[in-house]
Amino acid sequence: MKTYSKLRHAVLLCIIAGAASALAEEVKVSLGGAEEVPPVSTRAAGSGVLTVKEDMSVSGGIATTGVAATMAHIHVGKAGTNGPVAITLTRNGDYGWTVPPGARLTEAQYQAYRAGELYINVHSEAHKGGEIRGQLIPSMTAPARSAGY
Repeated sequence: MKTYSKLRHAVLLCIIAGAASALAEEVKVSLGGAEEVPPVSTRAAGSGVLTVKEDMSVSGGIATTGVAATMAHIHVGKAGTNGPVAITLTRNGDYGWTVPPGARLTEAQYQAYRAGELYINVHSEAHKGGEIRGQLIPSMTAPARSAGY
């Protein structure tokens, strides 16, 4: 009887863990000048990981090299196009940028994310429109939000 109870408890924990992970998606991003619109010739680069949850909350950050960044944002826009700012990132040290606590996407921004239409842009004095950029590409296995959720 004790073994059955432990097994049932373990299965329940696995189900809960699986459901929780299905509600969040970790997205890796690489940033470079070639992604900018128009492309920028630069040695600067960046990479990071963001977590986007089904409740539309966003967390995580990026690290950059070779750029004296003045600001960084998550923008709405397809690859090859520029778009408006969705979330302003917060400086974290000399080369780091993080999503501020409590940041959330709107429903329209979340749907743009699901379609691969969000990107991170890092700006500098030399390239005010952006020096490096990386598109946020969700995995194909992440669940879409249901209408009315």
